[in-house]
Amino acid sequence: MSSLMLELFRLNSRLLTAGDRLVAPLGLTSARWQILGTIFKGEHPQPVAWLARNLGANRQNVQRIVNDLEKEELVAFEANPHHRRAQLVILTDKGRQVYADAMALQAPWINSLSDGIAVNDIKTMQTIMASLRQKLEQDTEEDEPS
Repeated sequence: MSSLMLELFRLNSRLLTAGDRLVAPLGLTSARWQILGTIFKGEHPQPVAWLARNLGANRQNVQRIVNDLEKEELVAFEANPHHRRAQLVILTDKGRQVYADAMALQAPWINSLSDGIAVNDIKTMQTIMASLRQKLEQDTEEDEPS
C-alpha cells in the first residue's frame, strides 16, 4: 500500500503539470480547471465552502482561486437565499465557454493516456481509488470537532 501511495503522489504531480500545460493557452491552471468543472457539474450553485468540501480542498485556497476567476469574468457571485454572507458561485457564459474549450483539449489527451489500458482495469482502479478516498474522508470527519 505504501508503494501505491507513493505512485499516486507521483502520478498526481505529473497529472497537475500535464494539466497545467494543456490548459495554459486558455489562461487556466489545473486548479482553475478543476474548480470550473466542479461548478459546471454541480446540480445547483454552491458557496465556496461547499465547492471546497466537494473538492477535498482548503476553503481559503478555493476562495482565492474563485476570486481570481471572478476577476477574469469566468464566474460570478449571486445571492444565497439560505445564507446572507455565503454567496453562490455560478459560471458566466465566458466561464462555460472556457470550460468547454478545456474539455475539447482534454478529449484527445485523455484518449492518448488511456490507450492500451483495458477498460476493466480502469474501472478497477477507479473503484480502489474511490474506496481509499472515502476512507480518508471518514477519517477526516471523525477528527473534526463536533
